[in-house]
Amino acid sequence: MMDLIKEVGRGRKGARDLTPEEARRAAELILSREASAVQIGAFLMAERIKTESAEELTAFVEACRARSRRWPMAGGIDCAGPYDGRRTSFAATVPAAFVLASCGLPVTLHGSAALPPKWGITLPDNFAALGADLTGAAGDRLAMAAESTGFLFAPTEKWCPALAGLRRMREDIGVRTIFNTAEKLLRFSDAPYMAMGVFHGTMFEKMAGILLGLGVRNAIIVQGVEGSEDLSVEKRTRTVMVRGGQHHEMLILDPAVFGLEAAAPEWEWTAERQADTARRVLEGGGEPAFRNMVILNSAVRLWVAERVPSIEEGVALARRTLDGGAALRRFQDWLSSVKPETGSFFKEGIERKRA
Repeated sequence: MMDLIKEVGRGRKGARDLTPEEARRAAELILSREASAVQIGAFLMAERIKTESAEELTAFVEACRARSRRWPMAGGIDCAGPYDGRRTSFAATVPAAFVLASCGLPVTLHGSAALPPKWGITLPDNFAALGADLTGAAGDRLAMAAESTGFLFAPTEKWCPALAGLRRMREDIGVRTIFNTAEKLLRFSDAPYMAMGVFHGTMFEKMAGILLGLGVRNAIIVQGVEGSEDLSVEKRTRTVMVRGGQHHEMLILDPAVFGLEAAAPEWEWTAERQADTARRVLEGGGEPAFRNMVILNSAVRLWVAERVPSIEEGVALARRTLDGGAALRRFQDWLSSVKPETGSFFKEGIERKRA
């Protein structure tokens, strides 16, 4: 490990990017914990100063995927947001997932307990407040809930234990590392479609290249709210579209074009407020800005996943799905499916799947 640290730790001018082979070796040494804690910390900080290359990130994604449980969902979309959570905005991706699932598009969300640097409200926090404490949920239960409802939540540190082993170190370091990006790209369901958030527009080209290399068919990379995959309804959002697994292009999405522009109230967000807001939208109501945010993000993801020919048609479909109660029913079905008392169903379902 020391020779790899020397290459990336020579300072901003002297450091060089690792070759794909070197990056794979670094990832293996770190994830297997063959490298010492001091070496891992030194490597992660040196990479942060140098900034990770696309090849280095890809190597770390592939090494994590090799150590991860997966549950393939054919034709699905993976929605990847920041694992350090949200502090100042509504997580529209949660109710949007049930809109998409009720439209026949399998959806995967994934996350873990809060991490630095933001230490915000995470997806597990949201689901716990909605009545689904997933911290101890068995993987088979979550997988079979996905089979029956089209929605998979993957608790990342349970499905990729190697990342769990690095949590204390990441908390102690306290700043973003290469794993903050790598964990968003694990695609636990091998989804051919993605909606991914980035904080800085400087990441567009790098992320597009990585997604193309990972074999994603279509994806939208969003410079979204708080670095999330959620498009804003208060202003235009810069995005990059990956198309056909071959090329990418810049796309600016303006909510006013779709009649969805709205000012969001400035609230103090808690997990309970996130859950209440999501529930109200799923029930067909809620603050207009948050309802519009769910409709817009659902519409764009339906379009990215080739379920509708245009975003406008996606808007109409998402609105009908909310107003008709289909998204709410899908959420209620999923919530019932992850409760322990339905364990016999999951055991039978797993046996049928494996047979």
